[in-house]
Amino acid sequence: MAALELDLFLCRTDNFGVLLHDPASGATASIDAPEERLILETLERRGWRLTHILTTHHHGDHVAANVSLKERFGVTIIGPKGEASKIPGIDRSVGQGDRFDFAGHPVEVIETPGHTAGHICFHFPKDKLLFAADTLFALGCGRLFEGTAETMWQSLNRLMALPDDTSVYFGHEYTLSNAHFAVTIDPENAALKARAAEIEETRSDGGFTAPTTIGLEKRTNPFLRAGDQKIRKHLAMENASDAEVFAEIRKRKDNF
Repeated sequence: MAALELDLFLCRTDNFGVLLHDPASGATASIDAPEERLILETLERRGWRLTHILTTHHHGDHVAANVSLKERFGVTIIGPKGEASKIPGIDRSVGQGDRFDFAGHPVEVIETPGHTAGHICFHFPKDKLLFAADTLFALGCGRLFEGTAETMWQSLNRLMALPDDTSVYFGHEYTLSNAHFAVTIDPENAALKARAAEIEETRSDGGFTAPTTIGLEKRTNPFLRAGDQKIRKHLAMENASDAEVFAEIRKRKDNF
């Protein structure tokens, strides 16, 4: 099985576009479809033809180009069962525990409600890839538009259970702002401080902060560290549940 090729690019304002290509078969998937023009330009630059769109959730900045790309290429659109009626052009709906193949590469579906009620992530276990969209960001997580803090905390725990060396691609380049916030929650975390400095340099040079890894996020992302005793002490929440600590961190980020 040939290794998958990836092309990562920014589109719209701060959305990440990702194309995933299997060189053996020629199959190419777009992870969500934020903007037709940038996707087409990337396909042309790489000499690839789009065959699939893997949709994570219904928000407009993730499905905007679904229909136009389907009309152009006849792609197969796979998206979340929990919000299938909101996914333009969907052909196949999938939910928690469902599995399918992309050009011979196994894909596992992980339901991660919280940002939206039916949000899903796509996990490629043999390729050690996770496409987390707006559930998990580098040093952050999605806003709770359609779910509770408890629901999102459970979703993040599903992702934390993946192997630490899983590469994580996420939906937006929010990392610099997330880093500025993270150090206010976890100020004694030396690994976080070092990472924040690296992010400042990366972004000042115009570089991208994706991908990250599950292991790196577990060490530095405060949204995954609700059980950490230093964070709990800093928030004066030593006796709270992990979900309550997570809710407080999310509330503080919303007002940051």
